[in-house]
Amino acid sequence: MESNTHNVADFWFDPLCPWAWMTSRWMDEVAQVRDVTVRWHVMSLSVLNADRELPPHYRELMDDGWGGVRTLIAAAHHHGEQVLKPLYDAIGTRYHPQGRTDRKQVVIEALAEVGLPESLIDAYDSTDYDEELTLSHKQGITLVGEDVGTPIVAFNNTAFFGPVVTPTPRGEDAGKLWDGCVLVASTPGFFELKRTRTTGPIFD
Repeated sequence: MESNTHNVADFWFDPLCPWAWMTSRWMDEVAQVRDVTVRWHVMSLSVLNADRELPPHYRELMDDGWGGVRTLIAAAHHHGEQVLKPLYDAIGTRYHPQGRTDRKQVVIEALAEVGLPESLIDAYDSTDYDEELTLSHKQGITLVGEDVGTPIVAFNNTAFFGPVVTPTPRGEDAGKLWDGCVLVASTPGFFELKRTRTTGPIFD
């Protein structure tokens, strides 16, 4: 049953993360079947893992992850936060369903797709927006703690990591999962549900 209470959900994402992509597609579905407005924010796995010891292949991925989030922050700085979602959609579609790994070229194409100036790509290899990026990241991560990643969803003064789900629930199934998340998150002292993932993200 649909709730009559309007909610504002804050969603922190890193475009590099396929699981954040899956959850963002679910959040799109939720906004269609529940009275929820979503505000989109950038967090960064590269910031989160900057000072951590990591396996070489994951360190390489984290080093490669700065460009996308820097460009997103620069775009929001100059053109408003309303550009974050369409730019994320354009980048994420290429990174995930299309499986692209030429990340800088992806961001160039995404800027063009959403009608943003191509000069924003200068932020990709610049540290000029790292302070703003770190602030946006910290606004999300401080709500849930350092031992999680992306995505983070916050609403009604409660935040959680996830849900991690694949394939994307659609329609009323998405709404029911939202209802369940709201329910458990409203329980005082509730912290965690988890089980081992047995499949990778299924893009559809």
